[in-house]
Amino acid sequence: MYKIQYRAVIKFFVKEGLTPNKIHSKSIKVYGDSSPSFSTIKKWAAKFKRGRTSLEFDPREGRPKSATPPEIIEQVHNMVLDDRRMKVREIAETIGISKERVGYILHEELDMTKALRKTSATFAHSRSKTHSNEKERWLNLFFWKGINV
Repeated sequence: MYKIQYRAVIKFFVKEGLTPNKIHSKSIKVYGDSSPSFSTIKKWAAKFKRGRTSLEFDPREGRPKSATPPEIIEQVHNMVLDDRRMKVREIAETIGISKERVGYILHEELDMTKALRKTSATFAHSRSKTHSNEKERWLNLFFWKGINV
């Protein structure tokens, strides 16, 4: 059962006038080991008695889940694709972030290892060459046949 569902049950029993001890004993009978602890029931019962209506946690201030903006991640990715031999230190100095953050972006955000950086940069470079060669081939084909593009 989800935490929010337990809180709904606690809220219902508080509205019925039950004490936290009685709520806990009923909860143990129904849910067994998966029942919330007595201290959790007591805490939420007190909140509902004080007039709380929401079953959700209050939003918290603090550090966001991702401290790296997408623009920085994209800059690091483009730098690696442009020059696969670029060092982490050079990337950090160019963008103005720490070496540790660059390492985190490369490994966690972009899922790149040193070997993968080499192959992805090579692949991206060869792909752009292939694309331009393919484009030239098609243009030549159309102009050779006398078709205007």
